[in-house]
Amino acid sequence: MTHIRVRTGVLGLALVAGLVAPATATAAPPAPSPASASASAPTVEERRLDGEVPREILRRSGFAGVAPAFSRGLDRADSYREARRVVAREGTALWRRAVDRAQGRGPARGDLSRDDDRPLYWARLGMTRELRAWAPGFRLSEGRRAALLDVLEQASRGQSDLRLPRGERDEGVKRVLLTGFDPFTLDRDIRISNPSGATALALDGTVIDTPDGPARVETAVFPVRWRDFAEGAVERALRPYLPRVDLFTTVSQGRVGRFDVERTNGAWRGGFADNENVSRTETVPVADPATQPQWTTTTLPYGAITAADTGRFPVYDNTSVTEIPAGGTEPVVRPEGPTPGSTARAGGGGDYLSNEIAYRATLLRDRLGLRGTLPGGHVHTPVLQFGAGNTDPATGAVTDPAFVQSRLDIVAQVRAIVATAVSAPGPDRG
Repeated sequence: MTHIRVRTGVLGLALVAGLVAPATATAAPPAPSPASASASAPTVEERRLDGEVPREILRRSGFAGVAPAFSRGLDRADSYREARRVVAREGTALWRRAVDRAQGRGPARGDLSRDDDRPLYWARLGMTRELRAWAPGFRLSEGRRAALLDVLEQASRGQSDLRLPRGERDEGVKRVLLTGFDPFTLDRDIRISNPSGATALALDGTVIDTPDGPARVETAVFPVRWRDFAEGAVERALRPYLPRVDLFTTVSQGRVGRFDVERTNGAWRGGFADNENVSRTETVPVADPATQPQWTTTTLPYGAITAADTGRFPVYDNTSVTEIPAGGTEPVVRPEGPTPGSTARAGGGGDYLSNEIAYRATLLRDRLGLRGTLPGGHVHTPVLQFGAGNTDPATGAVTDPAFVQSRLDIVAQVRAIVATAVSAPGPDRG
């Protein structure tokens, strides 16, 4: 077995900042406790809405009116039950609107390209900020406000909109579950888009023609926040559906100029700050930690994926990890994968939330007894870069032709990778 199996020429490995965390990453000051937190206090993410770039993205996509309309709907609610209905309805409407825009349905309502994932991200934050600040005419406890925020998060991320009709399998339609992420590292460049989120919008509810017949794809998007993962957001969203699909893949943005099928995932958080500027350096917290493995592995058909001509970018079978060997004390890079008894310090996908979603999803697959039958794992897309002359966040435009074309190419290649994977003979086992 070789370290990396390449479909086309080998590229130098250039990790996007945030995939592997710097040792010096530190935590932001802790958030106030629920007992003392002000209901009107916006989060770190929500405070970024006041910047010029988010306002421009919302205006140029036609999403600037989403939060104000949501606020007016909340103000008409005269009970918690009614407020919950408003939140669920408007959260779902935002997700469907973003999907429809990405898939060419209805008016674009702005000059940003339809494939852009950023309007959904910033519009959602506008809604959560309104809900956090809302002062209803009835008593609303902090627990109930938190529950409303949770409903809004799930609905506006497509997690409440996963539709897998039971009759499809009888008709020979395979079913695929795919997840993406929000933009991240926004304090470095607030213009950032995440091609995995754009892919989720482009593919949600679509049917892909494959050599083995049609495949229906359902998608959802996850936040780049440590706390949501620790609270079980991944398991809650995926558990009802993994037994019902024929393949799943978590997707995130990874390295420059290449796709990676990550062979091994590690049970370690490396400390890089999330979208709330919070850092976590610890073992990935999961239920039943006594049975928690240090490593999980992909069952995606990586051989078929890396051999196929899926698009513009080379696709790698990435087997490298970082471990503390059994009996050792210092981290060691292992190009061929982990050694017996070792402790995880980075999976193939690093030690950030992309590695963690892969670890959680594949651990859930294994705990559901599906490892031998369900192909699933993680795919890293290339980094989405702005075009030449538009790389300075202080002076650059929010979009450019090269930026749009690269995102379209990445989305198309993920679609081709899914088609290849779902029609392969069976799961690979690393």
